Amino acid sequence: MIVRHFLKWIGNARVSERVAAASALARAFLDHELPFEDRCEAEAALTLLLDDPSSKVRAAMAEVLSLSRHAPAQIVAALAADQADVAGVILIRSPLLTDTDLIDRAASSDGAIQSLIASRPFVSMSLAAAIAEVGELEACLTLLKNDGADVASLSFRRMAERFGGDAQLREAMLVDRRLPSDCRHLLLVRLGEALKQSPLVLALMGPARAERITREACVRASLTLIENTPAQEHAALIEHLRLRGDLTASFLVRTIAHGKVDFLGSVLIALSGQSDRRVRAILASGRDVAVIALFRSAGLADALHRVFLRALKVWREVANGRRVAGAQEVTWLMLKEIGAGPGQAGPAERDREAAALIKSIHLEVLRDNARGHALAIAAA
Repeated sequence: MIVRHFLKWIGNARVSERVAAASALARAFLDHELPFEDRCEAEAALTLLLDDPSSKVRAAMAEVLSLSRHAPAQIVAALAADQADVAGVILIRSPLLTDTDLIDRAASSDGAIQSLIASRPFVSMSLAAAIAEVGELEACLTLLKNDGADVASLSFRRMAERFGGDAQLREAMLVDRRLPSDCRHLLLVRLGEALKQSPLVLALMGPARAERITREACVRASLTLIENTPAQEHAALIEHLRLRGDLTASFLVRTIAHGKVDFLGSVLIALSGQSDRRVRAILASGRDVAVIALFRSAGLADALHRVFLRALKVWREVANGRRVAGAQEVTWLMLKEIGAGPGQAGPAERDREAAALIKSIHLEVLRDNARGHALAIAAA
C-alpha cells in the first residue's frame, strides 16, 4: 500500500517534498516497531528513491541511514557509490561498510572521496595501508591527521616515499610520534633535497655550496635523530641507512665522536652478525684486541681502528663517572691519536682522510659550543 501511493505521488512532487518524504521514510524504516510488511514496503520505496534525479533526495536518505546497523545493505552500498555530496556521510559514518568495501571505493575514487574514507572515526591498519598505497596527497594528509587511524610503519614509509617532497606532508609526518625513525630520516633527506633545489638557495650559494651545506645539515640532523630513536628501532634505521648508502665510515666516525655508542653497538651487531650481548659487553669493557677484532668483523677499515678505540675509551670513562668530556674533547683526542693535533707532525698518509674528517667535526663542535655559550650569556 505504501509503495502504491508513493508511486502515484512522487512523479508530481516538488524536490523539497521528495526530500522530506525520503527522510521520513528512512526514519520509519529504522523504527523497530514498524510491522514487518510495512518495513518491506518502506525498503522498496527507499530503493526506488535511489533513482531520484535530485541528489538532495538521496542525500536526505543517506543522512538518516548513515549511522544505523539496521539500514538496508543494498541501499547503503548504492549511496556509498553515489556522488560525493551523497556518499560523504555514508563513507564517513556507516558501520555496514567493510574494509573491503572501503578499500575498493578508495581504489576507484579521487582524492575527495579518499579523504572522506580516511576521516572515518576508526581506520583499520589494512584500510590505512590501502590509502597510503593508492591515495592521493589530500587523502594521505587526512589520514595522518586522523587520531583514529591505525597506521602501520610500512604505510608511513609508503607515504614518505610517494609524497616526501611535499612540505605539508613532511610537516604532518614529522610531528607524528608514531613515525618510525627510518621514515623520519627519509623525510629529512627529502627536505635537504628540496632546499638545495630551491631557486633562492641556489641564487645565494650556488649549486656546489648548496649541495655541501645541505648534505652536512642532513648528516647532523641524522645524529639528532639517533638521540630520539628508541633502541628497538635502531635495526630499522640502520637497514634504511644501509640501503640508501648512508651508513658510511664517515657517518660512523661522527657517531662515535658524538658519543652515540649505543647506536654504534647496534650498527656493529648488524654488520658483524655477532650477538647483542657479546657486542655490548665488548664495547663496555672489552680489551683492545677484542674491540679491534669486532671492528674488523664489521668491515671497519683498519685505518679507523685507532681513532674509534680512542673515542670509545673516553666515552667509557664518561659513562663510569671517571671523566667529564664532550664531543669537543673527544675529537681533539682522536686527532692527537693519529698525530693531527696542534703541535704534532701531522698524520701519516693513510690517516689524512680521517684526520680531515675529524678536524671538520671538531671545528663544527667548537662553533656549536661557542654559539651555545653566547646564547646563554645573552639570556642571562
